[in-house]
Amino acid sequence: MSRYRYGAYEDGPDPLAPPYDVRDALDAMGDSVLDGTRPDDALRELLRRGLPGARDRRGLDDMLRQVRERRRALRDRGRLDGTLEEARALLDTAIGQERAELFPDPSDDARLREAELDTLPSDTSQAIRRLSGYDWRSDAARATFERLKDLLRREVLDSQFQGMKQALENSDPAAMERVKDMMAALNEMLDRDARGEHTQDDFDRFMDEYGDMFPDAPADLEELVDSLARRAAAMDRLLASLSPEQRAELAGLMDQVMQDAGLAMEMSRLGDALRGRRPDLGWGQPEQMTGENPLGMGDATTALAELADLSELEAALGQDYPGARLDDIDEEAVRRALGRQAVDDLAELRRIEAELERQGYLRRNRGKLELTPKAVRRLGETALRRVFAQLTTGRQGDHEQRDAGQAGELTGASREWRFGDEQPLDVVRTVSNAIRRSAMEGAAGPASPAVVIEPEPNEPGMIEQGVIEQGVLEPGPPSGRANGVRLGVDDFEVHETERRTGAAVCLLVDLSYSMVLRGTWAVAKQTTLALHTLVTSKFPQDAIQIIGFSNYARVLHPTEMAGLDWDMVQGTNLHHALMIAGRHLDQHPDFEPIVLVVTDGEPTAHLRPDGRSLFDYPPSTDTLVLTLAEVDKMTRRGACMNFFMLAEDRRLVSFVEEVARRNGGRVFAPDAERLGEYVVSDYLRVRRGRR
Repeated sequence: MSRYRYGAYEDGPDPLAPPYDVRDALDAMGDSVLDGTRPDDALRELLRRGLPGARDRRGLDDMLRQVRERRRALRDRGRLDGTLEEARALLDTAIGQERAELFPDPSDDARLREAELDTLPSDTSQAIRRLSGYDWRSDAARATFERLKDLLRREVLDSQFQGMKQALENSDPAAMERVKDMMAALNEMLDRDARGEHTQDDFDRFMDEYGDMFPDAPADLEELVDSLARRAAAMDRLLASLSPEQRAELAGLMDQVMQDAGLAMEMSRLGDALRGRRPDLGWGQPEQMTGENPLGMGDATTALAELADLSELEAALGQDYPGARLDDIDEEAVRRALGRQAVDDLAELRRIEAELERQGYLRRNRGKLELTPKAVRRLGETALRRVFAQLTTGRQGDHEQRDAGQAGELTGASREWRFGDEQPLDVVRTVSNAIRRSAMEGAAGPASPAVVIEPEPNEPGMIEQGVIEQGVLEPGPPSGRANGVRLGVDDFEVHETERRTGAAVCLLVDLSYSMVLRGTWAVAKQTTLALHTLVTSKFPQDAIQIIGFSNYARVLHPTEMAGLDWDMVQGTNLHHALMIAGRHLDQHPDFEPIVLVVTDGEPTAHLRPDGRSLFDYPPSTDTLVLTLAEVDKMTRRGACMNFFMLAEDRRLVSFVEEVARRNGGRVFAPDAERLGEYVVSDYLRVRRGRR
């Protein structure tokens, strides 16, 4: 018999978990899009700010600020010439101790030694090289000089291999010999890798032997090379950051130390290999340090290496280069600089971006981020909610044309009868109103009024006498003829019906650069999406077309409109836009024509017979004549053209007044922030049939 064991799902994310909620992220991104921002810029802005309401989660800007603060703190840590300063101090101490030993000695040998000390070069590295073979008379001076050489050995090696200073703390010759063996094995491993002969087993054996010398515990050769190359490049930047005199002194000290330790050849091989593998690490670029405390070579190199990492991390977090993605940000660099919580915050931002794409709100087309129709629908709903929030008259939902006649569709509601109504009578509500009124007036009448309207006795339709208790009709004893209830005019109610007539809607939106200059571009986009959402959701039988126009006109899909930029061209070709709108109206001859025009300037371009656009400013006579001819065609189609002026330009006012005279439409001059309210209200007014 088969047996089954059940447990927690461990192979990846829970497949039964609810979808990740990206609505807040999409709404926040949508706010930027509706304000005129392109989708890719809106997503970048969202990732910079972080998710709204998630106070415990940082955005990229917060991380960037912390990285910059860390860089400033590192630069203020100290000076880069600390090892030179300490070496010079120890050298001066040793020389002083030796002079103190020689001074009381009257011999010629003592004077010769003093003369040798007097002729030492001012360059610290050259002075140390000259004194390497000097026979110290003072034991204290000899000990100080040995301390100086040990300091240099530890600092130089620590500048190449982080943590080496502690490993060589006790000046153990065996430890130094082990360093030589490690460098030889490392160079041999790099040579094998260059020949394609290296294996992971080789690296594992190397780490088993020398892993204690690499505190960052690299997992493979590439990680080891990256760590060593970054430190070597930092040492190179340290030298480049010093003055020429300091650079020469420190380079001489390093060379002297390597020669004395028998490591010069191995270190040269390693440096060449690291530079060849990672030429991108900014070798030789100077760094400015502003602190006052002197830093040793090892500490200075560590600081410069961290500064380089922070510089790379700052660029990645900035996302200011073409094709920037969150995947470019190194999680390990984030962890080193900002801690584990920052890695979790970065993962949350990546999840937002991934889920927006996975759930079908965003897509990439040839590297460019686009909103999907699903996202545009949600943005349109948001824009429409904003518009309705601005409306101070009417009630939400009072958007349909209510009309009379049996062709009307019952809504399930009723209302009081008005003179001229042809809606069917709501008998139940009418009689109930009469009964309630009679009961309220019934002090002088019978206690149990009959609910009957004068039927003949014993004929079909006769209703037995009853009484009303708590709104329920209860039958009473039969009587030959019941007392009637009089119906007053105020008692009558009719069924509410609606007749949904189709409309062909054309929204013409100015795309010219002047819309941006006047700050009206964003509200034009919001208005377009709001109206499109209203028409497609509340009036699906209507046919809406969005037409954008600048030097030419074109039909715009709502997904295109959401991410659309203005046109940096000259020309407001309303003539072409009206031609396209006319074709849309002609395709729906039985629909009610509605034409809405949003613009901030008079027509300045028209379409020539050869299809090219001709621009003139001030507008040419041909432009005005041809545009008004299209207006006349709209009038003959029965289309009422309403203009929404976003500027008070004298020529624009004169033009739209002429259009209103010819067409009979209306002209609005709303504040830019109320454009959506005006356009939607006007559309609803026309749809309700109140022109």
